[in-house]
Amino acid sequence: MKKGKEMLYLSGADVRAVNLSMADTMAAVEQAFVEKGHGRVQMPPKPGLHTRGDAFIHAMPAYLPSLGAAGVKWVSGYPDNASYGLPYINGLLVLNCPETGVPLAVMDCAWITAQRTGAVSGVAAKYLAAPDSRVAAIIGCGVQARTQLPALALVRDLQEVRCYDIDPARTTAYIEEMREQLPGPRFFAAGSVAEAVRDADIVVTACPIVKDPDPPIEPAWLKEGVLALPIDFDSSWQTAAMRGCDKFYVDDQNQFEYYRTVGYFKGAPTRHVDLGQVVAGFAAGRENGRERIMAMNLGLAIEDMACAVKIYERALDRGLGLTVAL
Repeated sequence: MKKGKEMLYLSGADVRAVNLSMADTMAAVEQAFVEKGHGRVQMPPKPGLHTRGDAFIHAMPAYLPSLGAAGVKWVSGYPDNASYGLPYINGLLVLNCPETGVPLAVMDCAWITAQRTGAVSGVAAKYLAAPDSRVAAIIGCGVQARTQLPALALVRDLQEVRCYDIDPARTTAYIEEMREQLPGPRFFAAGSVAEAVRDADIVVTACPIVKDPDPPIEPAWLKEGVLALPIDFDSSWQTAAMRGCDKFYVDDQNQFEYYRTVGYFKGAPTRHVDLGQVVAGFAAGRENGRERIMAMNLGLAIEDMACAVKIYERALDRGLGLTVAL
């Protein structure tokens, strides 16, 4: 390719064909958090448009010098898209050359968004889950949930997975798919959120993000030593459940505080620790097996760019995508 003259376009099928493994994705995401913890990244808070209630279109720019990754993700999340036969998450990612600023690639971002979201949960569990965690609960069995278990299984020996979705058919489909990928754990379709969450060691919530939620999860359901991993903001967690945790981590403090200003996290704890500080070794993670810990995953552009540059390089090596003139 001729930089500044041509650009690589990668469709969703092209991105998937690169076949970036979860282990490689987690390694990229973990390195991004190390760089963030050392203050070696640029990542402005993401501005957004809101054309419908509880919907968003966000611009997510980031630059990681050590990875040679710079660019922006333009991503949308529309909860009502299912009624149109469309996925909840859609968008494009533009990767730029850090030396010249010219666009190197434009790629579909749906797979990247799901994959790196699972990877962040895996990295968080590596540092924050109790070592003997065996039981996971998955609340919300859509696209985003499908990358959570493969990541968790890389860092903890899961023996049992309890799954719940308001649509029982989605729960069934999710379990069938996950059983093929992960033959080790026992899978159960829970009849309620409470049945899934009670006594689980790791709880992942992957429901649509809404500004005024009616969250089901109560503090009494959370066992000692639990790790809570919301990827749906505070949509699933009652205020008392969040504040009842002994430690509260966020993937980015600045963005967390920004979301407070626009109406999210009304009941969340005001004291929190940045996950990058933990991964970089500057802050404590889990210190005993009794701590109830929550790690709030907002979704960061550094994660997207760390994955995108790997996908771009492998796509070039394998001749994937369409080269177009600038």
